[in-house]
Amino acid sequence: MMRGISSDLASFKTLTFRPGLNILLADKSEGATDRQSRNGAGKTSFVEMVHFLCGSNAPKDSIFRTPALIDSTFEIIMDVGDDEYSIARSGKKPSTIILNGPAENLPIEPKFIEDEGHYEISNENWKATLGACWFGLDAVPKPDDKNTPTFRSLFSYFARRQGSGAFQTPVQHSRLQQLWDQQVAISYLLGLDWRIASDFQRLRDKEKIVKELGRAARSGGLGTIFGRAADIRTRLAVAERKIERLSSRLKSFQVINEYRELQEEANGITSRINKLGEENFIDQGLIDDLKASLVEEQEPDLSDLGKLYEEVGVVLPDMVRRRFDEVKVFHRTIIENRRSHLTSEINSASQRIQERERAQSDLDARRQQIMDFLQSGGALEQYTAMREELGRAEAEVESLRQKLTAAETLESSRAELDIERARIVQALRDDVHERQDIVNEAIVTFEELSEALYENAGSLTIDATANGPSFEVKIEGQRSKGITNMQIFCFDLMLLELSNRRGRSPGFLIHDSHLFDGVDERQVAKALQLGADRAAKHGYQYIVTMNSDVLPNDGYRPDFDVRSYILDTTLTDATETGGLFGLRF
Repeated sequence: MMRGISSDLASFKTLTFRPGLNILLADKSEGATDRQSRNGAGKTSFVEMVHFLCGSNAPKDSIFRTPALIDSTFEIIMDVGDDEYSIARSGKKPSTIILNGPAENLPIEPKFIEDEGHYEISNENWKATLGACWFGLDAVPKPDDKNTPTFRSLFSYFARRQGSGAFQTPVQHSRLQQLWDQQVAISYLLGLDWRIASDFQRLRDKEKIVKELGRAARSGGLGTIFGRAADIRTRLAVAERKIERLSSRLKSFQVINEYRELQEEANGITSRINKLGEENFIDQGLIDDLKASLVEEQEPDLSDLGKLYEEVGVVLPDMVRRRFDEVKVFHRTIIENRRSHLTSEINSASQRIQERERAQSDLDARRQQIMDFLQSGGALEQYTAMREELGRAEAEVESLRQKLTAAETLESSRAELDIERARIVQALRDDVHERQDIVNEAIVTFEELSEALYENAGSLTIDATANGPSFEVKIEGQRSKGITNMQIFCFDLMLLELSNRRGRSPGFLIHDSHLFDGVDERQVAKALQLGADRAAKHGYQYIVTMNSDVLPNDGYRPDFDVRSYILDTTLTDATETGGLFGLRF
């Protein structure tokens, strides 16, 4: 229960609360709007102050850190567990909470400051303390726990904030609240197994990673990191075969220290063989020419010359004929000598060719010997290069093996995730079935609340879906903003009543005036009357902030006096000092 809020700010208007329904009323001047000032009359600021004193963050743009308020301390008196405490906090030291009360009963013991005569506790420990005392959470959460109920999220269902978008849907207290947090928080407050909702979020996280990796692998966005398992398996087989060949070559490889010298000798032999071949070609051509000349060298026929002289009637003297015979003999001698010379030249050239051919044969044998020797091994540099190539090939094989494992895991993970989802869905169905009494209690309570406002009762559906627990609220005409707000009204009261019975609530519910925007005046009257009746019946506190111009005067039963629930302190935006803080900023 909340008992009162005060401040050392002189102009602040102290608020005192009673059990049951409490209406913080603000008189709204004619033509005024909530945008005329930062704080207006202070109705919304009141909700922000409750959050501030219950451990909310206080960033630089917080109203409590504005120059007008940063030096002021605000205090709330309320029940924490079975004891009453005063809690104070300032914008100047937002990380420190000042306590007064039976500190020994708190799950996290605050530090006593002797000079000040009060206890102090860090804001983080204060949130953990409230989480333990109001909602039964672990005072010291396990560091590895993820997607678990948190005090700030649970508490936000009991003090919705307009600035966070809390009045858009019943199951969401903030426009930024994630699905898993909604499912976990509501399951926890109703008494369902919230761990199943947490399991769904872990599954969604895995599915998201697998989906992103699969998309990147298909589009090539990850380069060569991922690919199809079949393609990688083919590349791996080729790479492994390459290693086998390199390993075999290295195993039989011999390092030859004189590799370079032998290689140069082989190159020299090749050059010499080629040169001998060229010389043989020249000599062979010479032989062909000499043989041709030898055929052309014939002794001339001198008898024709004698006949010629006889025909012309010339009688050669004997002396001339004798000289003619001598010339004939001389000429024959010359021809024979030339033939002998040509034959000798041919024989000499043939002998040179034979000698060169023998030399070529010997050189070729030596070259073959060198090549056979070089083929059986190589230089140290060549061996080192082969070893490096083998190392690169082995590294590629290892990389491909890892990629293959990743690809196979990626391709098989979808089936595994489907199996896991089916398991979690079944666990959720079993939980809903086993806790059918809790589910029915929530459904019936919501129906009772909505039936008190409308002729046709609304409905709350709790379902075990493939994406986790589903909480769906329906009231006829739900497309209307006013109807949506009344869905939130009924849902919040249902949530408070059920969690309060299980000792998992702060014992109060706060509704900002924005909840009643667009709501028919008759439904507003019924809602206030219903809130007062339910709070009195079930022992909780219902605090409402409202503008005076929307507070219904009619629509109540005869014995219900709405004015008796209005707080003694009334706010107004008509004057500079009429708001909650007593000043404009």
